[in-house]
Amino acid sequence: MKDKKVLIISSEVVPYLPQTEQAINSFQIPKKINEHGGQTRIFMPRYGLINERRHQLHEVIRLSGMNLVVNDLDMPLIIKVASIPKERMQVYFIDNDEYFKRRGLLHDSKGDCYNDNDERMIFFTKGVVETVKKLNWSPDIIHLHGWFTALFPLYLQTYYKDEPLFSESKIISSIYGPDFETPFAKNFFEKVAFDKIDKSQLEELKTANYEALISLAIKHSDGLILSAENVPAEVVEEVENSKKPHLNFNDSTNEEVYIDFYSNKI
Repeated sequence: MKDKKVLIISSEVVPYLPQTEQAINSFQIPKKINEHGGQTRIFMPRYGLINERRHQLHEVIRLSGMNLVVNDLDMPLIIKVASIPKERMQVYFIDNDEYFKRRGLLHDSKGDCYNDNDERMIFFTKGVVETVKKLNWSPDIIHLHGWFTALFPLYLQTYYKDEPLFSESKIISSIYGPDFETPFAKNFFEKVAFDKIDKSQLEELKTANYEALISLAIKHSDGLILSAENVPAEVVEEVENSKKPHLNFNDSTNEEVYIDFYSNKI
């Protein structure tokens, strides 16, 4: 792993958010990579409930200021950064008042997904990629955590396919259990198609529920990790049938296994 660059992208990371399975993994895995001589950068949304003063977030002016187009609307991108104390790990926060100022993460007070999660996913995807381009940091591995990152493999292989910075990057998707039932709005498909992505690549988004988003990630990833015990059986079967390198849940609980997976399986 020495000097291997690993980009970690997640909707949840401790210590900035509560200790869910995903948030803990999104901290522990890059920590282990660093211990083995690798280089990491972590990206997550800057939700309104994150205490900027306590965690010492500050805006990076040279990275902020661009507008990202989401469904024909220009949305300003703000980049903030913080360091996890004692761990030599830098975390970049994708921010936009319209999408991330609210205190909820991906669900409202009733537990339902926010109506604009589709646009938030598109904005987050483009925001991370454009920021990494500005950093001129070419990752060997891009490790995605959770369904909110499901568009990254698709966009990297279509919308950003001619971007040399990612030409050698391998994409790994960590799959967690479902936490919503109601499918996204049907115009999710049209919002992604607006980015001139061939509609034949977007069939899953016509019924954009949890299974469809995960299926989209599986299709376009190079490696897969079953990172929770409650992943539906049909998703587990799809991972196994994909014939792509993968880790089952029991293996994924040992961070040392990731080092071998990165180095020898991907």
